[in-house]
Amino acid sequence: MSKNSLIIATRASELALRQAKQVQAALAAHGVSAELRTYRTTGDKRLDEPLSAIGAKGLFTKELEADLANGAVQCCVHSLKDLPTDMPPGLEIAALLPREDPRDVLVVNGSVGATSIGELPAGSRVGTSSLRRRSQLLAARSDLEVVELRGNVPTRVRKVDEGQVHAAILAAAGLHRLDVRQRITAYLDAPGWLPAAGQGAIAIQIRADDDGTRAAIAPLADQRTMIDTRAERAFLAALQGGCQVPIGAVVARAEGRAVLHGFIGDIQGTKIIRGELALDSSDPEASGAALARDLRARGATQILDALNRTPNVPAPQPE
Repeated sequence: MSKNSLIIATRASELALRQAKQVQAALAAHGVSAELRTYRTTGDKRLDEPLSAIGAKGLFTKELEADLANGAVQCCVHSLKDLPTDMPPGLEIAALLPREDPRDVLVVNGSVGATSIGELPAGSRVGTSSLRRRSQLLAARSDLEVVELRGNVPTRVRKVDEGQVHAAILAAAGLHRLDVRQRITAYLDAPGWLPAAGQGAIAIQIRADDDGTRAAIAPLADQRTMIDTRAERAFLAALQGGCQVPIGAVVARAEGRAVLHGFIGDIQGTKIIRGELALDSSDPEASGAALARDLRARGATQILDALNRTPNVPAPQPE
């Protein structure tokens, strides 16, 4: 494969394809042609099970990474939040595109009439496939019923419209990229509500020894996105977090300040530990590790131990 022509591995969902085509267009603007190769991953195939119950790392990445490692493709395009913090040997993140809005959002069925989580009627069914969202939602409103909601973004929105759930929590970035931001009822802002580490960022993954592809992709890299998400993912790694642990993190910037916010909670939302730390842009990993130590000193380790001792994974809900 010429250095001016690449094969990009991507999941086959509409959102994943839009993200891959964004990378493809950015490469073309720099004189690099690329074609897309699509995959259905474990996470795409096992839609009848909660993500947390499947348990394996890399639910949305490992099939792509296998072909990257053996040279069948030159790079993979992922949602950064889907990438485990421990990268497979020989692979690395070469670039992150400028980040979309990292926040979660609330999508509400029009018949409900609510414009915020606080306005949802008691007993409302709220859909999510994320333990992080479940924990924060129940911490805010223990009177809501949180149900498992799988499928791609259009499928989840359709289930809200059909009344299978009264509302759902989704990523703003996905709705923005699919040009359906009009469906957003409310944005959930930090620090009161925290997204997944790396949410909103598109990652381009390559083989560590592929200098040609690294050079071709280098112009696409956004340094601010890289710095912020390095801190968030270092926090996640220091707490040994994955899809089975309710953990959120985001760097918020305002008035010239960058602050790393993080939280860990139990699945029932009965115990939430939050913290924040000024971001050291020269060593974002150190900031992430320091915030994790602070949360461990205030009870995060006990939450992790309890999750490891007695897994409490929500049962699948009928859809």
